[in-house]
Amino acid sequence: MRVTSGFWVLMLSAVSTLLLAGCGGSPGMGSSGSQTTSFPLTVTAPATGTGTITSKPAGISCPGTCTASFAQNTQVTLTETPGTNYFFGGWTGSCVGTTTCSVTMAAAETVGATFNAGIGLTVATTGTGTVTSSPAGINCPTTCSAIFAPNSKVSLTATAGAGDYFSGWSGSCTGAGACSVTLAAAETVNAMFNVGGIALTVALAGAGSGTVTSNPSGINCSSTSTICSANFAPGTQVTLAATPVTTNTFAGWSGACTGTTACSVTVSAPSNVTASFGGSMQTNINHIIFFSQENRSLDHYFGYMRQYWANNGIPDQPFDGLPQFNPPFTSLAPTVPGCTLATDADSCTQDDTNQIQSFSFHTLQLNSGKVGTVCEENQSPFWNEAHNDWDLGNPADQPSEVPPLNGFVYTAAYDARSNAFMDVNGVRGMGYFQDLDLNVYYDIATKFGTSDRWFSPVMDRTQINRAYMFAATSQGYAYPPGGGSTFDNHAFTATTIFEALQNAGITWKIYVNPTNTFYTNPTTMVTEDCSTAPAGQDQDLCLAGVSYMNQFVYEAQIQNPANNLWQHFAPISQFKIDLQDEATFPQFAYIDPASNAGLDEHPSDADGSPVNVQLGAQYVQQNIINPFLQSQVWQDSAMIFTYDEAGGLYDHVPPQPAAPPGQYVSAGTIYPDYLDPQDLVSGDICTKAGETNGAGTCTFGWTGYRVPVVVISPYSLKNFVSHNVRDTTAVLAMVEDRFGVAPLTNRDASYTASQNPNATMSEFFDFVNKPWATAPVPVTQSTTGNCDQTPPTAWNEPPEVQVQVTGSGIVSGSPTSAIGSCTSSSTNASATDCTGVFSTGTVVTLTATPDTGSTFTGWGGACTGITTCTVTPTTLSIVTATFTP
Repeated sequence: MRVTSGFWVLMLSAVSTLLLAGCGGSPGMGSSGSQTTSFPLTVTAPATGTGTITSKPAGISCPGTCTASFAQNTQVTLTETPGTNYFFGGWTGSCVGTTTCSVTMAAAETVGATFNAGIGLTVATTGTGTVTSSPAGINCPTTCSAIFAPNSKVSLTATAGAGDYFSGWSGSCTGAGACSVTLAAAETVNAMFNVGGIALTVALAGAGSGTVTSNPSGINCSSTSTICSANFAPGTQVTLAATPVTTNTFAGWSGACTGTTACSVTVSAPSNVTASFGGSMQTNINHIIFFSQENRSLDHYFGYMRQYWANNGIPDQPFDGLPQFNPPFTSLAPTVPGCTLATDADSCTQDDTNQIQSFSFHTLQLNSGKVGTVCEENQSPFWNEAHNDWDLGNPADQPSEVPPLNGFVYTAAYDARSNAFMDVNGVRGMGYFQDLDLNVYYDIATKFGTSDRWFSPVMDRTQINRAYMFAATSQGYAYPPGGGSTFDNHAFTATTIFEALQNAGITWKIYVNPTNTFYTNPTTMVTEDCSTAPAGQDQDLCLAGVSYMNQFVYEAQIQNPANNLWQHFAPISQFKIDLQDEATFPQFAYIDPASNAGLDEHPSDADGSPVNVQLGAQYVQQNIINPFLQSQVWQDSAMIFTYDEAGGLYDHVPPQPAAPPGQYVSAGTIYPDYLDPQDLVSGDICTKAGETNGAGTCTFGWTGYRVPVVVISPYSLKNFVSHNVRDTTAVLAMVEDRFGVAPLTNRDASYTASQNPNATMSEFFDFVNKPWATAPVPVTQSTTGNCDQTPPTAWNEPPEVQVQVTGSGIVSGSPTSAIGSCTSSSTNASATDCTGVFSTGTVVTLTATPDTGSTFTGWGGACTGITTCTVTPTTLSIVTATFTP
């Protein structure tokens, strides 16, 4: 056994030596020593003239070279080329079917190709006319025979010559209908044309697209076809069928047919039929522009609308403006309770015997002797004030009731007294403007579409409503970020419409007016003037920082230059330029109000800084509306022009129930939203005894008050008034529907086509007739109004005492008033604790108390000396108190 074992060891050693000796390479081996393997590919040669087959990589060119070897795993693609009058019938062997033949060489392969002789189709004509085929080949009388693949289905179309008509087929087709021949053998078809045909002509109309065909055949009319007329034998009944393209609609027939059902015409004389097709938001609107000014209610701006129509011979229609201007013009102007003035009138106490009536700013008799004003002071639209407007006695609407809307004067008075405005009785809250004040707005609201049921999203201030306009939620905030309780110390995390569009690849841009606009970079703490920043990245980042986007965390991504999101911001001057290039104008454009320039139409925030509504309207016309009407973008765009909220100004229609947000999207994740505000502070409405947050109007399930809106587009219905309830998040839904973006919350979803087709913005548009294919020229906004905020004598303005302090000390007043603890840190005219409002004849006593180490050195203004100051104010009395260390 051991000997045998040794023998096999020696033999294995010898074999190993031989194998090693051969490692230097030999024929059939690669340079690495591995064996290279090839396999033959053989193509069955087709009969001469029937076709050829070639390969890639090269090697096969059959007939000729029909076999070639290819390296293992090579993918070889074969291409067939039929001969004249032959057609490829398919592969056999290692490939089957009629698609591309690719063979991966892992063994020897054989492939066959079948070529079949074509089958002839011959057309003959009688009379004057032409016959064409699909697939192409026949165009008789020029080309009347053609060869087609076996079993091809060939359709023939007959077109009669001028004055003739097609009377029918014979041969392989009969009758006068459509002719289709399946070629299993050679076929012959005759087309007969007769003299004396009667023309039926079809025209396409409308902003949509579609096709019209006829039976008998002859008419085949579409946006890409010129075959819209055909001759038929006298007495022929021709049936026309209209088929719109996807997302379009058939709007109806006119001419020889009417209605929207099938059109049948008995041809006895030349006839004309028009088929109108309607477009859609998806096919006709390529750009949406959204612009919102500040703080005006519908009654305040457009309450005079029907009187304007009557004055100018414009046909009347329902529009729920101020009741006294609704025909038959017999309603009384609405009234709201005013204030009772006690000894100290620092706060307003409702007085039902003092009813303040709705009045016109245009005809207001001013103290200066002038008539009319286009400037008035601010009133608050904040959460508390908006709910007081609803009902002073039950602002949380618990229990629920029809609101009396009795708080507008109260809140206007409160705001004036808090800010030392002139109108401390709050009368201004009941004023409205006429068309002579805002002539361009009355003009465009009449020319285009408007609504008497268009609301702001929530009963609250600008920042919260604009959060809804961006993201359809305020995420439980009733105060702006950082403005209420500790709950809202952070920016909104919800996805905005702009971020959603960015993620979907939809272009967008925000335009900002840089005048008087400054941005402090939170990283560098450098304050930049956006109006003088270098154009491009520097200025655009500055504008992004001051836009309302700065309420959202998305702003941090925008401020990172590496993301290039700054390119989505531009100065308002760029808007006119961008409008001239339809191809590059953004699909969605948003325009920030020119607040820092004083042109946003927000009522005056201070006596010394009046805001002229006519200058704001002129700015809108010159920089936004007119450039749009005159632009390349006009033909396929829509602009929604509105106001962010009502600003505490009177409106006789209460807020309406609305879908609460319910959810919001952040970084791609859906989060539950808050039904009610989470950041209210003690004393706010919905926190008081007997009020439950989350019930009544203490939820985000209500709109705000009505605001003006105008829908400006070539497709906008003329002089149209919508009566369907919407808020401005309906614009988000319009953008989402048009560009295929998912709703942001349940609020905007409630206006989308998928959830509520009747609530979409579509009713404002006519996608059939394109009413404003030629843009109108609006009237020029007047700027001749008086800008005077001094209250009329009739308002019985109560006198005020204002205290200004220099140095270290305290001034207190008697009787008890807002002048309770006036110090040098609160000596500005708008400081609550330095201004008291009193009834006429009240004796006001002021006492100065220096701080430790300080000395009172005397009064100035309405008092002198260093003793107690006594004032009996009849107008505004200013008293100064000076303390020295």
